[in-house]
Parts: sequence; structure tokens; C-alpha cells
Amino acid sequence: MEDRTPQKTDLDPIEIASRDEIAGLQLERLRWSLRHAYENTAFYKKSFDAAGVHPDDLKSLSDLSRFPFTVKTDLRDNYPFDMFAVPRDQVVRIHASSGTTGKPTVVGYTQTDIDNWASLVARSIRASGGRPGDIAHVAYGYGLFTGGLGAHYGAEQLGCTVVPVSGGMTERQVTLIQDFKPDIIMVTPSYMLSILDEFKAQGFDPRESSLKVGIFGAEPWTNTMRQEIEQAFDMHAVDIYGLSEVMGPGVANECVETKDGLHIWEDHFYPEIINPETGEPVEDGEQGELVFTSLTKEALPIIRYRTRDLTRLLPGSARSMRRMEKVTGRSDDMIILRGVNVFPTQIEEQILKCAGLAPHFQIELTNPDRMDVMTVHAEATAEGASEAAREASAKELIHHIKSVIGVSAKVSVGEPHAVERSMGKARRLVDKRIKK
Repeated sequence: MEDRTPQKTDLDPIEIASRDEIAGLQLERLRWSLRHAYENTAFYKKSFDAAGVHPDDLKSLSDLSRFPFTVKTDLRDNYPFDMFAVPRDQVVRIHASSGTTGKPTVVGYTQTDIDNWASLVARSIRASGGRPGDIAHVAYGYGLFTGGLGAHYGAEQLGCTVVPVSGGMTERQVTLIQDFKPDIIMVTPSYMLSILDEFKAQGFDPRESSLKVGIFGAEPWTNTMRQEIEQAFDMHAVDIYGLSEVMGPGVANECVETKDGLHIWEDHFYPEIINPETGEPVEDGEQGELVFTSLTKEALPIIRYRTRDLTRLLPGSARSMRRMEKVTGRSDDMIILRGVNVFPTQIEEQILKCAGLAPHFQIELTNPDRMDVMTVHAEATAEGASEAAREASAKELIHHIKSVIGVSAKVSVGEPHAVERSMGKARRLVDKRIKK
């Protein structure tokens, strides 16, 4: 792989500032953000007053723990625009979640918010190894989803040439990669696997493609998956993190030179880790739920937002800003199977150990009797597609899941392409349990 380490002179000074400088800036901006939310959003005034706190109570960064949390249902309860802290005519763009489980969560941006977002995604692409003049193939979905436009504006801000492909039409994705020769691809990791399948189907060697950097986000993925993609394409695979309620992609990003966790851009977002059961903050280095407070957002300030993502905070390495470990899962997608906590990423790791299995899967939960049953639907590689080979792969995966994760599971191994493909975020879990 080509060395894509950025030059120190290209970094924003705050990226390599001292911890004291970063903390001082955070405290100044946090005071502004709390006051902005309290004075301009009825929800936050009511929430703060009910908790008996006022923005003036923030004397140090640790005082933030006295303020109440914000959760996704708060945004839904204030649908569509009641969480905005500026007049509607100052909101230049609106994004929203799909709303598949209820009302969508709506987020708004002032022009300053859009400019900050573009700058942070540009910073993220640069940290990933992107450079001005690179061609960036953006295969995140465009529209109300923040991924496509967030990546697009950031790549342009860095000085890249953007190919706004969006998701879907996998055959065309490969054709454009072969013809336009992009240096960077920005896409979900699960859809990158579909692109890999299409490379092989068209008879192209992915290692001969022009791609040098893949920037993958929008869903949890493992370091084993990173190795799979890097070996397949001979390119760097780097993690980007974000969520629309906090901004979109570009809240945190790995650095290509270390790939040791995602540096949170702490000049714009203040992170905490809490115990997901008690809500109490835990020390850096301890596992828990990630919470974010925005420091500069105008249209939609977000105070102590519970992301449900499980991770831990680590010291800075390639940058001064703290890192978050790769997200292992979400507190709301954790499967509790006969008393054992199971995450889809754990199943993915075991599948990638099996040479006869492709890295596509779906977990199905049922309860035909009183006990929950987990069935892992996987698919064979072309080389392992015979009935005997699929049976052997199923037995191997059952063994790995039992010995490593500690639960018994059923495994169904289909022929190649048996598992449904996603053009965006993969649907890893299908819950068919009947409430009794």
C-alpha cells in the first residue's frame, strides 16, 4: 500500500495542540453552547430547569455531568422543527432519518454549520490519507441521509474531484471505478463487500484498481473486516464516525498512519462515556455508552446526546485529541441470548475465520418454544459452494460461535449470493420473536 501519511504542516493547528489548549477551547465553547440551547430552545430550557441546572453552573468541564441527557425520542417528540435554536429562515439545509420505527429525527444546519461540517469532513479525509487533487468516489446514499452530501462537501472542501455516485447500481460502480480511476472511495463497509463481489464477477483484479484509500462508516465493522478489504484491494481501509443528530459523518476519524482508533474532533464535540445502566460517567479507558455535546452547532445544539454506541475513550496518538475505540455495537442492537450478550460484530469475526464462507450474513432471532433461538444465515464462497463444503463450513462456524462467544447457534450456509445485499447500511439482525 502507498504511504498516504499527511504532512504535519497540512494539519489544523488544533489537531496537534496541547491538551490544556484543547480543554480551554472546549470550556469556552461549551459555555456558549449550553447558553445558546437554553435561551433559544424551549425543550432545553424546560429540561435544564427540571434538573435544577443553569448554563452559569458550568465552571469546569466536569460540571457537564450535572446536565440532563438528550435522547432520540426527544427529537421525535419535537418533530419537525421545535429543537431548532435559530429562526427557521436561517436554516439552510434539513436532513432526517428514515423514520422506519416512528417519526424521523430531523436535523437542521445554518450556513456556519454547513461550513464547519465540510471542514471537519475534509479534516477526516486528510487524516485518512486523502489529498487535494485526489478523485473521491462517493457511494454513500444522497438525500435526507447525511452520508452522501456530508462526504461530498468535505471532499470538495479538501480540494478533491468528487464523483457523486450514491448507492446502488453495483455494476456501474465498478465500471466507473475502472474508468474514472478514483483514489478514494467513501462507502459503508458492507456495500464495499458487494463492490468486491462485482469486481470478481466482471473478471477484474481489485488489487489492480486505482483505489488507495477507503473511508468506511455508518455501521460497526471489525478490524478483521479491515484486513479483508485491505488485502483484497491493496488499499488503506480507515474508519469514519458520525451520526446525523450530532452532525453527520466526520465527528471522528482514524488516522491512516496508525489506524488505532478514531480521533474525536474535540474542538467541536465534547465526548463522555457513561454506564448505560446508571447514566453515570466512567473514567477514560472504561467501556460504556458514548455521549456527545456539540460545541459550535447553531441550528441544532445537542446536549449530552446518548448515541447508544458502545466504546471507550483513549489518549491521543497521531493527534492530540482523544480517540474512541472502534464501536463494538449498540446498546440497542445487543442480543441477550440465554444470559450471554452477543453483538453482530462478534458473529462477523467468527465468519471471517471460516475460509469457506463469504463475509455476508444475517442473524435471525425466533422463539418457537420458550427459549430464544439464534440462526446465522451465511453464504459460501464460490470455492466452498458444494453441499459437503457448506455443511462443513456450518459446523465450523457453530464451533467458533460456541467456543469464542459462548452461545449455541444454528447456522444455515446458502450458496453464493444467498444473503440479501444492502446498498447502504446492512440489515444484520432480523427479530422474528413473538412476544408471549
